[in-house]
Amino acid sequence: MMISKFIDAHVHLNTTSIEKMELALKYNASFLSINTNIPFFESITNQKNIIQDLQSKYPGRIQFITSFDFRNWGKENFASEAIQQIEAGLNNGAVGVKIWKDVGFELHDKEGNFVMIDDPVFDPIFEYLIENDILLIGHQGEPRNCWLPLEEMTVDSDRNYFREHPEYHMYLQKEYPSYEQQMKARDNMLKKFPQLRYVGLHLFSMEYNINEVAKRLEIYPNTKTDVAERVVHLQLQAIGNWEGVRDFCIKYQDKIMYGTDVIDDGTIASKEISERFEHLWNFHYDFFATNKTMEAPEFKGKFKGLQLPKEVVKKIFYSNAKKTYQFD
Repeated sequence: MMISKFIDAHVHLNTTSIEKMELALKYNASFLSINTNIPFFESITNQKNIIQDLQSKYPGRIQFITSFDFRNWGKENFASEAIQQIEAGLNNGAVGVKIWKDVGFELHDKEGNFVMIDDPVFDPIFEYLIENDILLIGHQGEPRNCWLPLEEMTVDSDRNYFREHPEYHMYLQKEYPSYEQQMKARDNMLKKFPQLRYVGLHLFSMEYNINEVAKRLEIYPNTKTDVAERVVHLQLQAIGNWEGVRDFCIKYQDKIMYGTDVIDDGTIASKEISERFEHLWNFHYDFFATNKTMEAPEFKGKFKGLQLPKEVVKKIFYSNAKKTYQFD
């Protein structure tokens, strides 16, 4: 039985189809939709318009995060223009700002070097966020599997994706920054701006080891994390370290938020999107809240649900996101 009300605090609702919203009413669920500067997404403005349309039809069910693009990259006014875009998003109701992995993978300086998130060019943006107490959420790097050979990857979902998309498989792309460089740059940014309120998405991109996630939550006290598209990595670790995964969730119960990272962009039928939400919500809830013996399609082996205390489940699935993302 699913929790009586919860928040899926990491989705991308880029269509106005209503099936997922009707499902949310059925489950008493809400969404945090994250506008992101992704080439195959709608523009940030169009993403915002779609969310506002859904908000008008389903009041109180959606909050959203804004972002900024790089149209003025390399120009003197880049940072000021980015801040203007952020302000516009916030004025339209956004509850925070996202910075995506294109920083570290796609941006180059005048000499052709990759630009990382700790580059001084971004400092005015982070200073603006601190001065105005604005939340930053970040997806930096990728799963560590991205830098491993296919046979060494830990879950089939990563293995199959990078087999089909070798252009994104960093093990094959030697000229790109390493996994360690990506994580170091993110950590450097947090060291430089300790007052920044930051959510390290996808278990800080350190999903392979809960101890590494825990270190960041300890060292950077203004940070939180979410489990979006990384629950499978907690399940995998639960095979050999069930108590460790459970203890991690209990110790950091005020800093972990639930999310699925389902992308609703029109390429999948709205009924299928709704069914995917329903499957993931129940499958993930069983893992966190019950002691069922379970299996996941991404790896071999059985694992047991964590059976977290009810108050911990409520924080992970609801209370933390409600506070962090300003839900009513």
